[in-house]
Amino acid sequence: MKRPVSLLLLAAVCTAIVSPFAFAAAAGKPAAPERSPMAPMATAISTVTGIAISPLLGTGAYGAYQWWSAGSESARAGLPWYAQIKFWLPALLVVGLVAAKDAVGAAVPAQFKKPLDVLEVVENKMSGLVAAGAVVPIAIDSFSKMIFSPGSAVAAGPLLEPSGLAMVQLGAFSASSLLDLVTVPLGIAVFAVVWLSSHAINVLILLSPWGAIDAALKSARTALLGLVAVTAAIDPWLGALLSLGVIAVAYFLSGWAFRLTLYGTEFCWDFLTFRSGRFIPAENDNPVFAGSGFTAVPVRARGRLVQRTEGGLQFFHRPWPWMAPRQVAVPGAPAELAVGRGLFFSEISTTDNRTLFLLPPRYRGHEETLARAYGMSGVKPAGLNRAWGALRSLFGGRAVKPAVT
Repeated sequence: MKRPVSLLLLAAVCTAIVSPFAFAAAAGKPAAPERSPMAPMATAISTVTGIAISPLLGTGAYGAYQWWSAGSESARAGLPWYAQIKFWLPALLVVGLVAAKDAVGAAVPAQFKKPLDVLEVVENKMSGLVAAGAVVPIAIDSFSKMIFSPGSAVAAGPLLEPSGLAMVQLGAFSASSLLDLVTVPLGIAVFAVVWLSSHAINVLILLSPWGAIDAALKSARTALLGLVAVTAAIDPWLGALLSLGVIAVAYFLSGWAFRLTLYGTEFCWDFLTFRSGRFIPAENDNPVFAGSGFTAVPVRARGRLVQRTEGGLQFFHRPWPWMAPRQVAVPGAPAELAVGRGLFFSEISTTDNRTLFLLPPRYRGHEETLARAYGMSGVKPAGLNRAWGALRSLFGGRAVKPAVT
């Protein structure tokens, strides 16, 4: 088992090293002259999708390409901040360190690897915010200017001869500025949808107890980034078509990815701030996340566990933050439930080990207090009862009910 895992990890590292060069090729002009006036927008779709899949890797590679293609020092001085060597070189070095961490992760005990996974989740959030707020708008604006710029038209051939549209000024806006009013918000929305699903992979790695799964997830994401870059370098329209497929899949996964991202955010916040030392469970109405055994709501839906006056439990949650809250009755009496104490986070489960609720790390060390508050049967150790059931739960599926012996 160790050898296939090592080979998979090695492939992940190699892919992470090669992908910046492939992505950089996608950011430039295609090898064959593209005569379509909308070719820059096709390239923009691939660029935004690639950066969203891995913000730090994509931004660093995109900046490195711009720095390299500028040629002279005077031209490089006018490049955006992410295309300066003082940004993209450290960014790619961080990507290399993350790849090295993943390569040795299978041999590192969970208590040592988990803090590094938490830091990687935080890094992915920060780089995603930076890319959405600065890199993506700049990239979209540059491609918009390529559509209306007379210089780019002459380079592209007769089909892009200047028509005078680029010289028209409507108030203080040029034609490319007017186009930016539509394309920049759309580009940020596309980035957000793809990044949300990509970031869910970081959260899955954070929650996964198996190094082999970590390597498989990271390899799949990096390979997808390389595929988008290579296809866009071969043909902008082929790259855009693949990117649109990625965007469509990410859109349909957005609900699952949002719940997972929210759970990972609270996990990291509690872990990094040592919140368990400053937290005391309330006598009632405590925040929890739905587990795989609570089939009435989506897995990892965030809500509050409330005990009714007649003794039963109620779960209040919002499918999306802007929607009205919904309430669902928790099956079984509180005395039939128990709080399971885990290594990094705990859970609330039934007597047949079905996980009804997941508890953020702030509850670590407060399991007895929570059990007394709701009148539960007590506290028990929490572990992986079945590997397949835990794997299904990790990816948002329903846990397999263990057989009663």
